[in-house]
Amino acid sequence: MLKKLTQQVKEYTKASLLTPLFTALEAVVDTMVPLAMGRMVDMGINQKNMNAVFLYGFTMVLLAGLGLLFGILAGKYAAYASSGFAANVRDAMYTNIQTFSFANIDKFSTAGLVTRLTTDVTNLQNAYQMIIRIAVRAPMMLLFSLIMAILISFDLSRVFLVAILFLLIALSFIISHATPLFRSVFKKYDDLNASVQENVSAIRVVKAFVREDYEKKKFGKAAENLYHMFVKAETLVVNNQPIMMLAIFGSMLGLSWLGAHYIVLGTLTEGELTMMFSYVMGILMSLMMLSMIFVMVTMSSASAQRIVEVLEEESSITSPAGGITEVKDGSISFKNVDFAYSTGTGEPVLSDINLDIKSGETIGIIGGTGSSKTSLVNLISRLYDVTGGSVLVGGQDVRSYDLEALRDQVSVVLQKNELFSGSILDNLRWGKPDATKEECIEACKLACADEFIQTFPDGYETHIEQGATNVSGGQKQRLCIARALLKHPKILILDDSTSAVDTATDARIQEAFRSYIPDTTKLIIAQRISSVQNADRILVLDNGHVSGFDTHEALLSNNEIYREVYESQTQGGGDFDQKGGM
Repeated sequence: MLKKLTQQVKEYTKASLLTPLFTALEAVVDTMVPLAMGRMVDMGINQKNMNAVFLYGFTMVLLAGLGLLFGILAGKYAAYASSGFAANVRDAMYTNIQTFSFANIDKFSTAGLVTRLTTDVTNLQNAYQMIIRIAVRAPMMLLFSLIMAILISFDLSRVFLVAILFLLIALSFIISHATPLFRSVFKKYDDLNASVQENVSAIRVVKAFVREDYEKKKFGKAAENLYHMFVKAETLVVNNQPIMMLAIFGSMLGLSWLGAHYIVLGTLTEGELTMMFSYVMGILMSLMMLSMIFVMVTMSSASAQRIVEVLEEESSITSPAGGITEVKDGSISFKNVDFAYSTGTGEPVLSDINLDIKSGETIGIIGGTGSSKTSLVNLISRLYDVTGGSVLVGGQDVRSYDLEALRDQVSVVLQKNELFSGSILDNLRWGKPDATKEECIEACKLACADEFIQTFPDGYETHIEQGATNVSGGQKQRLCIARALLKHPKILILDDSTSAVDTATDARIQEAFRSYIPDTTKLIIAQRISSVQNADRILVLDNGHVSGFDTHEALLSNNEIYREVYESQTQGGGDFDQKGGM
């Protein structure tokens, strides 16, 4: 784990090394201040020697100034190193997340990844800053102060050794019990973020169904669970403070008692006792800082493990060595395909799928909710991998292609349409980064999007808000279709992506497909039979099995499911999911 994290220091190595260097110099200087103070008491104040008072007083001021300078430099480089380290960790995590397959995303959950990129990285940043600065200063101050105390009086220094042993035992107990609690806390953070994310993204639905109270209760429950876990963990950790104060006051009491005896006996001077008080404070404050570090490391160790999990996660779908970089055509074949989600029940959602689709064909796909229509088309561009059998595109197994080359030739308009913050042109050019404005306009005309874009004051420069809240569902769908058309793909998949447009517009879009991309294989998932009845062939799915695969006319005569749905939609105005028993 440490090796994986230290790799992210990179260009901030210099700052990470200068921080402990200046911190060490600061500790050395601070250790010398009590020595000058003791000499001033013994050789200046007790001897009534003002020259010595001025000399050692000036020395103390000079040492304090040097300590301040070294402290400022250490703080500056610590902030630079820790912030840079955190930036590199976030960048490495985000870069690796971009390689994840859908299965990897399902494993961590979106909310879990957000927590790791934000809260967990912040915890790690704070811990790193403490490690390269305070974790250097505290042990050095402890060591130097202990050495000086032993040199002054070995007998008195035994008071410190007892206090150190007591604190080590107490801190070990606290840390060993707090660490598993903090690990559980960050899992609760995932639940809280999931609740917030779900509510904000679906706020229109929440308000439409007047479910604000329900959502507040759900969020309150997640927040309360996090509260109770934090209280339990923090209750254990806060014991660190009273234990530390007990050690400090106990040491000072023991030092005062024994020091007074040694002064009376003449084996210890007042200046040396003053130095001992300063060093005992230095030792115990160093221990207090170390305890703070231990607490922070305890909290951040859980975060570090969660971060490393993401950094070490390898995509379940990768390009093969020397993968094929050219897709010959848009033909598709499913050979004895089985598929099950790894994060689900393990039961196949697709079973024994055998299909042969010619390049350039238009294929309609219908089926009830849960019939795995989307799962089927996700296998074509390897968003998921089959668990049995094989999927062929252009006569080659999709697993033999370079992923980028394959996905560049398979354009997908997903069931959940996504637009990103930026202008309409920026969003369209996701399909083709170097597309001219004229090409974008042509694609939008084919997708019946140009007509509404021209009504916007800024036209194609209109800014799309986050979540595309300033365009309607139908407008969003048409923009996504235009974006897909810009790629001129070998295969175009429309996953229920015309559900928010009227039948006439749907028909115009499909006519544009036939005239603009006749050689592209088109797979159209729909609930309305009117959207697919003019396709070359129609695939009927029923609970993950192929129920029928033929023309509209043939299915009406030989497929009971298709016929019943057609009749229900043409006679009663229903859709596929209104079929009885589906």
